[in-house]
Amino acid sequence: MLKNILKGIQAYGGTFKLISQLGLWKYFGIPMLISFLTAAVIGFIAWGLSGTIGGFIAKIWFWEWGAETFRVISNFIGALLVIAVGLILYKHIVMALSAPFMSPVSEKIEEHLTGNSHEHRNTTNAAQLWRGIRINVRNLMMELLLTIPILIIGFIPVIGFISSVLLFLVQSYYAGFGNMDYTLERHFEVRESVQFVKNNRGVAIGNGIVFMLMLLIPVIGIILVLPLSVTAASTETIRILKPPGQITGTEKAQITN
Repeated sequence: MLKNILKGIQAYGGTFKLISQLGLWKYFGIPMLISFLTAAVIGFIAWGLSGTIGGFIAKIWFWEWGAETFRVISNFIGALLVIAVGLILYKHIVMALSAPFMSPVSEKIEEHLTGNSHEHRNTTNAAQLWRGIRINVRNLMMELLLTIPILIIGFIPVIGFISSVLLFLVQSYYAGFGNMDYTLERHFEVRESVQFVKNNRGVAIGNGIVFMLMLLIPVIGIILVLPLSVTAASTETIRILKPPGQITGTEKAQITN
C-alpha cells in the first residue's frame, strides 16, 4: 500500500513539462474557472455556517461546568464538519463538470505514451459528462457515509485527533479516484472502474494526497490542482493498464519519472 501511495505521489514529477510538451494548457481554461468559482461559492457558504453549526453542537451540553470548554470543542468540530463537507462537495462538483474537458487530456496523454489511439472505447462529450456525474454522485454518497462515523470519532477524548487523519485519507482516496476515472472511462464500465480503483487504492490515495495539499495553497492551488492531478493520475493509470512492452524509450521515462 505504502509503495503504491508513493507511486501516486511521484507521478506528479514532470507534469508541467508533459502538459507543455503536448500543448494541453488550452484544455484547462474552463475547468480552472469551474474550480475557482466552485471553491469561492463553497468557501463563502462554509464561512457563514461554521459558527452556526458549532453553536448547535454546543447546545448538547446541558451543564454549566465545562460549558466553555465544550463550546470551544464544538466550534472546532463545527469548522471541521463544514470544511470536510465543503471539500467533498467541491471535489465532486468540479470533477463531474470537468469530465468533458479532462477526458481528452487523458486521451492525448495515453496516445503519446503508448503510440496507439485505437485501443479504447470512443465516447462523446455528453457521455463523458454523464459518466462523470454518475461516478461522482456515487463517490459523494460513499464519502459522506464514511465521513459521518469519522466525525463522531472526533468527539472521543484522546483518540479524537485520529478523525482528522482519517478524513484526509478518505478525501484523498476519492480525489484520486475521480482523477483516475478520466482514463478508466475509455476502458471500463463504471462497475469495472470501481473495482480497478479498489485494487489500486494506494495509487488513488497518493494522487489525492497531493490534490488535497494543493488546495491549501491560496488561489494558485485551486487553479492548478486539476491540470497537475489529472496529468499525474493519467500517466500512472496508463502505467498500470499497459504491459511494460507497450511503453518504451522516452515515453517510458516520462511515465515513470
